[in-house]
Amino acid sequence: MHNSEQIIIVEDNDTMRLGIAESLRRDGYKVAAFENGPDALKDFLFKPFSLAILDLKMEPLSGIEVLQKMKEINPSTEVLMISAYGTVEDAVKAMQIGAADFLTKPFSPDELRIRVKNILKKIQNEKKIEELIEQNKLLNEELYTGYEEIVGNSAAIKEVFSLIEQVAQKDSTILIEGESGTGKELIARAIHRKSMRAAKPFIKINCGALNDNLLESELFGHERGAFTGAVKQKKGRFELADKGTLFLDEIGDVSPAMQVKLLRVIQENEFERVGGEVTLKADVRIIAATNRDLRKLIMEEKFREDLFYRLSVIPISLPSLRSRKDDIPMLVNYFLNKNSLKMHQPVKKIDKEGMRFLIEYHWPGNIRELENLIERIVVISNDELIDSSLIARHLNSGIAFTGMHDNLPLEESVFAFEKNMIIQAMKKADGVKNRAAKLLGISTSVLYYKLEKFGLM
Repeated sequence: MHNSEQIIIVEDNDTMRLGIAESLRRDGYKVAAFENGPDALKDFLFKPFSLAILDLKMEPLSGIEVLQKMKEINPSTEVLMISAYGTVEDAVKAMQIGAADFLTKPFSPDELRIRVKNILKKIQNEKKIEELIEQNKLLNEELYTGYEEIVGNSAAIKEVFSLIEQVAQKDSTILIEGESGTGKELIARAIHRKSMRAAKPFIKINCGALNDNLLESELFGHERGAFTGAVKQKKGRFELADKGTLFLDEIGDVSPAMQVKLLRVIQENEFERVGGEVTLKADVRIIAATNRDLRKLIMEEKFREDLFYRLSVIPISLPSLRSRKDDIPMLVNYFLNKNSLKMHQPVKKIDKEGMRFLIEYHWPGNIRELENLIERIVVISNDELIDSSLIARHLNSGIAFTGMHDNLPLEESVFAFEKNMIIQAMKKADGVKNRAAKLLGISTSVLYYKLEKFGLM
């Protein structure tokens, strides 16, 4: 039960040191025992000890000095101080520096075991809290995906809905293929929500955004000291997604070396943290996604064929927006409602001619491009009915896709920019106007004037 915990003992009394070590070894702990501080610190530098048991009175370094040095090297290691000459002052000083507990000699083996057990229990609880914080951080980072629900009623999207229903309850690996902006992550989340793993984490990683070293550390975690900057052990996303779903986005961008490591995990459900020797297991359902043609990459020997077949047990191909034009009016209205709600404005509408422009446009950036355009015209338009000429200007200039204001008339660009800045400041300030005014570097009265000017009151 305890064999994963490593304890270091520094005690200059041979009998006491051997007695403590033997007592803890019987309880299943891994123990390293030293008679002085300098020798102990050499070992401490390279091993992840959970607990240090230090005698107070030692030479050439006192227990307090060893405690200070250990806390500098690894602040997460807990320390139990022991002393035959324990005074209140010594105990207070040790606690101030970071000792978890102070034990006065003589003490029984049972008392030692209880103190050690309590400290390690505290460590385990802190690790669980840290893990939850890390998990929540990852979940919160990925919470906003650009659109909350899958919207559409076309035959193409209904086919995707049907496939989700068929595969969600199974545990097979899924490969979602589709152009950028088609909603691959949204589909992955829908599968997770309808699966037996819905109550467990959905963890995402963008494989194309990290180099090999970072990707390996993010996926599998690392041990303390595994590389420069690895000051403490870190769990990887495979561990954080245990019993849940791991979404590997942009899988087509993974290097051949990382492909081999991923193949092993998928085949054997086993891996090691970077710098670690212990083989770990994780019960994870993998959903991968790519906007690249993996079959072409296989032909070019840039993607492993065996990994492709492991990932694409169930392939899902997402249609482009131009191939599901029937859904565009529904998507447009969804984004108009969403943005009006976000900006606390009445819901705006688009005239018939404007909707026709949107349906006929080829949408190279798919749904993501459509959402960006709708947000932009909601910000820019002063009227509740958005004029088709405004939409035409944006579509023709490519602004919907690039996000630039280059081809807008100067006055309109300045208007849009200023309005958007105010919306963002109000968002950051949680709607508190004097705080938003400070962020913008203007007085509260000027902000009130601008809020009214832009119809944001």
